[in-house]
Amino acid sequence: MAHHVEVAEEQYVFRPETRKKLFILLGVGIVVFLIGLVFAMKNGGHQEEHGGGHGHAAVAEASKLVASADQHGAASEGHEHAAAGAEHHEKPYWVRRLFSTLWMNNVFFTGLGIIGLFFVAIQYAAQAGWSVGVKRIPLAMGRWIPIAGILMLVLWFITSHDIFHWTHDYLYKEGPQFDKIINKKAPFFFWPLAGGTFPLFYIARMVIFFSLWYYFFVQIRKNMLAEDLEATNDYWYKNRVVATVFLIFFGVSSSVSAWDWVMSIDTHWFSTMFGWYVFASWWVTGLATITLIVAHLKSAGYLKVVNSNHLHDLGKFCFAFSIFWTYIWFGQFLLIYYANIPEETVYFVERMKTSPYSWIFYLNLIVNFVLPFLLLMTRDAKRQLSTLKLVCPIIIIGHWFDFFNMVTPGVMKNEGGIGFMEIGVALIFAAAYLLVVLSGLAKMPLFGKNDPMLQESLHHHI
Repeated sequence: MAHHVEVAEEQYVFRPETRKKLFILLGVGIVVFLIGLVFAMKNGGHQEEHGGGHGHAAVAEASKLVASADQHGAASEGHEHAAAGAEHHEKPYWVRRLFSTLWMNNVFFTGLGIIGLFFVAIQYAAQAGWSVGVKRIPLAMGRWIPIAGILMLVLWFITSHDIFHWTHDYLYKEGPQFDKIINKKAPFFFWPLAGGTFPLFYIARMVIFFSLWYYFFVQIRKNMLAEDLEATNDYWYKNRVVATVFLIFFGVSSSVSAWDWVMSIDTHWFSTMFGWYVFASWWVTGLATITLIVAHLKSAGYLKVVNSNHLHDLGKFCFAFSIFWTYIWFGQFLLIYYANIPEETVYFVERMKTSPYSWIFYLNLIVNFVLPFLLLMTRDAKRQLSTLKLVCPIIIIGHWFDFFNMVTPGVMKNEGGIGFMEIGVALIFAAAYLLVVLSGLAKMPLFGKNDPMLQESLHHHI
């Protein structure tokens, strides 16, 4: 039987210099963003010129595909009219680009909040012992959930007409711009109201999802902190119940939110694998974020309870779920490729043939699969702080590109681009996110000294 090991409690100190670095990052983000904004305003709609000749070719090809879909009974006529109608309402190029990048970044960082909570819930539901030393880090990531929720709601009311084609009322009225396909999907957005009015069902889902995610976060956190004060297993058992209920709810809500916030941008297109796809991207990014924070804390002398075996587990998760993401990516691509239905393939034609989406499309596979696979393949690599600090940012940035390619083509068509504006907004979000997470981490001990699984974690060996 393993002997009982006494460990000293640890508290993370959010040092002024760390805070200062994050505020500098925030400042740099704002400056870069403003430069990008000025460029975009001057540029007008000339972005497609940077896309090279094949930007227009791809759009022409996509149009041909949608037109040929008419033979399959699709309402492409309505779609063309709707597109023509949308032209009249269109905001300036730089506004659409700004809205697109704000929405995309918020969806990306929302994932980093809920995945923190999801990770903690899995540890309780699985009765995992190894993770006691790292569990508080994903818990602190959950502090982003309410901020993400408020941002999501505010952004929706500001940007919805420019990002979501289905919000235009003319699509649901009899006339030249009526869209048969979108009209059939109206109850999913507007129920119990009529199509083209206020999307009550859609907004209700958004509010309910964020409220319940935050509620579960508060409950789990409350029990974890209460356990620090009372050496009893009651709170651990309570958290097992809360975590199990959360996981069931998360299974549904993560998929529906992926359809709502990302898939509905391309309203005519749908994929039955899309909920899984967005989850896979969120999950592996969240794992990389947890691992990166653990690696940096370990380097700074914290987390004495975490050894190379725990790092190995985290590295293994990043390695395995990079492969899982690729499997889902390829599964979705293959199903659409061999069915060869024009309404479905148009989604990939847009992304594979139009610059800048085309180079991101292929870069995605290299950055999110090939590099993590090769760099984390050996046992030794997963146990080295230096390797983890190299691979985790690659995964995080790679999946940021993945989300860019999910959102931007549907909003910007062939005028999208990655420039100072997109990079600036990403830096602002990253700095704000880290400020929230690290200040949350400083408000509680780094691990639960009364956690019933602590001894198992200390003797963890693989």
